[in-house]
Amino acid sequence: MVCSAAPVLLLAMILPLVEPAAARASQLGQSQARGGSGPQLDPESGAGALPSPAELVLVSIYVQLDFSDEPWPAALSRPLAVPAASASSAPVTLTGLNLTTECSVTHDGCSYCACLSGYQWNASICNHHQPCPTPIKHRPCGCLVLSPTEAGYCQLLPPVPATLSLDSWLQMPGDTLNLTLLMNQETTNLNWFLWPTGSPSPILLREGTCVSLTSSRGRTVLSIVNISHRWAGEYMCRFEAQGFRWELHQVVRVPLQATDVTGLPDQLSISCTTSPGFQLSCCIPSTHLGYTASWSPREGGQASVFNTPDSQCFMLAVQHCPAANTTYICELQSLGLSPLRVTVSVSIIQDGDTTCPEDSSTVAWNITKAGHVAQAPCPGDRTGMVKRPCGTDGVWGPIHSSCTDTGLLALLLRAQLLQAGQGWPEEEASQILTQLQEQVDAVTSPSDLLALVGTMTVLAKVVADTGTQLNCSTLEAVLKTTDKVLGMNSSSLWTRAQRQTPSVGSSLLLAVETLARSLCTQDQPFSFVLPNVQLQSQLLEPTFPANYRVSFPTQPPLQAWIPRHSLLPLRHNGTNISITSLVLQKLDHLLPSNYGQGLGDSLYATPGLVLAISIMAGGQVFKQGEVIMDFGDTDGSPHCVFWDHDLFQGKGGWSDAGCQVQAASASPTTQCICRHLTAFSILMSGHMVPNNPTLELLSQVGLGASILALLTCLGVYRLVWRFVVRSKVAYLRHSALLNMVLCLLAANTCFLGAPLLPAGPHSPLCLAAAFLCHFLYLATFFWMLAQALLLAHQLLFVFRQLSKPRVLSLMVLLGYLCPMGLAGITLGLYLPRGQYLREGACWLDEKGGALYTFVGPVLAIVGVNGLVLTMAVLKLLRPSLSEGPRVEKRQALMGVTKALLVLTPIFGLTWGLGLATLLEEVSIVPHYLFTVLNASQGVFILLFGCLMDKKVQEALHKHFCCSQPPRSTISLATNETYISEHSKGRSKDAR
Repeated sequence: MVCSAAPVLLLAMILPLVEPAAARASQLGQSQARGGSGPQLDPESGAGALPSPAELVLVSIYVQLDFSDEPWPAALSRPLAVPAASASSAPVTLTGLNLTTECSVTHDGCSYCACLSGYQWNASICNHHQPCPTPIKHRPCGCLVLSPTEAGYCQLLPPVPATLSLDSWLQMPGDTLNLTLLMNQETTNLNWFLWPTGSPSPILLREGTCVSLTSSRGRTVLSIVNISHRWAGEYMCRFEAQGFRWELHQVVRVPLQATDVTGLPDQLSISCTTSPGFQLSCCIPSTHLGYTASWSPREGGQASVFNTPDSQCFMLAVQHCPAANTTYICELQSLGLSPLRVTVSVSIIQDGDTTCPEDSSTVAWNITKAGHVAQAPCPGDRTGMVKRPCGTDGVWGPIHSSCTDTGLLALLLRAQLLQAGQGWPEEEASQILTQLQEQVDAVTSPSDLLALVGTMTVLAKVVADTGTQLNCSTLEAVLKTTDKVLGMNSSSLWTRAQRQTPSVGSSLLLAVETLARSLCTQDQPFSFVLPNVQLQSQLLEPTFPANYRVSFPTQPPLQAWIPRHSLLPLRHNGTNISITSLVLQKLDHLLPSNYGQGLGDSLYATPGLVLAISIMAGGQVFKQGEVIMDFGDTDGSPHCVFWDHDLFQGKGGWSDAGCQVQAASASPTTQCICRHLTAFSILMSGHMVPNNPTLELLSQVGLGASILALLTCLGVYRLVWRFVVRSKVAYLRHSALLNMVLCLLAANTCFLGAPLLPAGPHSPLCLAAAFLCHFLYLATFFWMLAQALLLAHQLLFVFRQLSKPRVLSLMVLLGYLCPMGLAGITLGLYLPRGQYLREGACWLDEKGGALYTFVGPVLAIVGVNGLVLTMAVLKLLRPSLSEGPRVEKRQALMGVTKALLVLTPIFGLTWGLGLATLLEEVSIVPHYLFTVLNASQGVFILLFGCLMDKKVQEALHKHFCCSQPPRSTISLATNETYISEHSKGRSKDAR
């Protein structure tokens, strides 16, 4: 080795055995074997040699040579005599010379020293020095960094002490790979590595779901089951033997399978008049097997290749579309392997074919033939396809998207490979969890949410299986990710994700529980508070004094404690006890409604949080004990339950096994006592109104009675219509009432028959029934609003004449067009999202936003009608009205009372209670009140809106010739009668 800063040559020499010098040189050789550099010598100095039974021995000696300006090969060409180490030693002669080490000196004086072929640094030196920034492949410990004050040399390698065998370098997908290491020397520090295709560095292999290691005397086997192209690359076995580090390697290739090839698109319908050309592609992951693609038919097309760091796409640009339907085949071939084929069916749209038109609402959809599915690639950094079926009638169907953020998919793949056995959990798990927090803002679709929760679930299993501990910064990243996930829109993301994977909420709960209790003891105590996540972790010393208590600032405050006697069994051998308490807001609403034995099939309300308590002792989860929780004052019938992840075939469900309710002695709150501590979640569940046969029967009978009363009202109007609409105000008022009767009659009939239809978003009849009920009930409210506005107009503008055609047109627009627009917007906005229909019913979904398009207008109309009713009462009770005769005053008061009996049910009392049934989830009283009033609504309209009207009575008496009409001058429901009497009073006062 020669360098300008330190002209040093490291060499090997063949020396004759000299017995006196051997003893002294033996000490030098031993020091070099331990990694020492030995004494530094100039050409006039000498060195000893190691003794050997042979007459000649090969010895590595550290020699420093000063060459001045003379080239070093010429200096070495002269005979070199190495003097004896002492006067009694015989001289030695240099008969052979080999270079062992090459060094390059950096600007700071350090040296990058690399071993030449056949030489290597011994393991002792390797353990105390840093490797070079650019290591030598297949040469473990082949280059080290030495400081300016250090000197050393590489040593001669002995024969390889082991062999690495492989059945075949080509492994088929799904097979089991076996690598066998046979050793003839004792080995230590044995590790396996995989250098995948395109990876910058090798990856450690360990025991996992796919990787297993078996060892016996002189033999070690690495087995990988269900192998795929993800396991292709160079396998390396590193170990130490005979004082050196060794590395043996084998290359494994795994061909692709058909599922690894993606055709974009897999089918296509095209119109040659609008799109004469099109492009097809088939893409594969990056591989070293060298695939080539051929398209058939290829006439009129131009092939090309597009490469990315992770994939390779073979393109075919067809410039002239074929005259008839054609199936294109992409055939991928690699030397010695069976070809892979991907087909793409192209349908040509002919004249007269039914098609779906172009649409660019969300994605640019081209003209598509009826019965086909249009496809488009996901936009931006997203993977997957967006599909939209074209119905047989030429109407576009709903959009189906499998688009997933590329970054989230990459993290999920890394987590799955880590679980399979690739990588070191202590490093990889923390890195993935930290990067997952940075990617949580990319969650915009259900597939994104499933990928994120899937990543957390896989990492939680890895952490639990390997006993990995997380530091506080990694756990903070987990909690921040969980907080954002729980704060996401449940209607747009969680509801749709649960339709694909019902147990996604349960998986998230188990993952967060597992990761939260994996905090390393050095970082405890630890506390962290976020809007949706609160965590407290505490380390109890072996001599803990009293009960463990914890409280959280929720509303109402949540408290929990574990009695000291439950922790006593853990007090042995000085073991520290770690207790982690975790509160997750909103998660209880995201768990599936599964109930174990003892809870029945009823629906339950939850308090909006889940409490999870985990106890770790000596690295093990403590499963027995007692925990007491106080959830504050709760309504309804309380049940103390926990989430059992093993129920319902692993989907999870609520269970009350081992838990009971106990009233608190010092407060009105209810306490839960559970006698198990198996990483559980506990919440308070209150009963919702169960299925009540009496209530259902009353509802059906009431709706039938209401329908019968409304039909009777229509029959009465059929007989007396010409006699009651002789004035403008009477015509407008009775027209509004008649339309309200028609809408309510149709709505009740539709609602009564909806349970007979098959429920679900794929049932056209159920969708039609829900839309009609929504529209008709809204129309009923808007016609009530029209009647109230007419009443307000007549009270405020007594002497102003009305234009009957104009007012009637405005009333029709208000009564039908407004509700039709609201119902149509609701259908178009929420049906594609899967949030339109309530589960198991033909009515609007209360979990999404669809129900609010009904609740909002109803509340607004009820408020306006309430204001009009208040104004009517104030107008009718004015002092000027009471200045007339006593009889008129009594009749006016009577009219106000009867008007209230008519206006109150019409102006929303019934449906106000109906809204209360949606908000009240415990008491059954509002349900009975709503059912009774809803049944009476049609009867109220018949009696007070129709039969009690003076002119209706006169017309009926005249029609049936029963008796003379009554002389009463006060009508119960006709606005113009009140106004007439009121106007007469004002005229008398004026005179």
